[in-house]
Amino acid sequence: MKKNKKYSFKDLLTIMGKIREKCPWDKKQTNESILKYLKEETEEFVREVKKKDYNGMKEELGDILWQVIFHSHILKEKNIFTIDDVIDTLCKKMIKRHPHVFGNKKIKDEREVIVNWEKIKKAEKENL
Repeated sequence: MKKNKKYSFKDLLTIMGKIREKCPWDKKQTNESILKYLKEETEEFVREVKKKDYNGMKEELGDILWQVIFHSHILKEKNIFTIDDVIDTLCKKMIKRHPHVFGNKKIKDEREVIVNWEKIKKAEKENL
């Protein structure tokens, strides 16, 4: 693919599509079969944070991102949702849960942010 240029998110999605299409192991995977890797990569990231190894953190965050992309791609193949839907849902959630940033809510300190976050989460669950 590219030689001296940085890859983009779009490139990552293209790479996933090609791997999923052409690699026999990746082709067979399901959300259930790769679930253990999401946990494993998250644990590896935690270890890198504790060591304060920034290059390690960068690599492990990439591995976690790969897992998010992989799970989303499998669900896209099933016409359930896409990575764009995941991003849209996340953006809406973060905007809603930060009314002190994106709205008119006045917050005094960090504690109040957490209290407000929990109230919003609780209300969301009650409305399901």
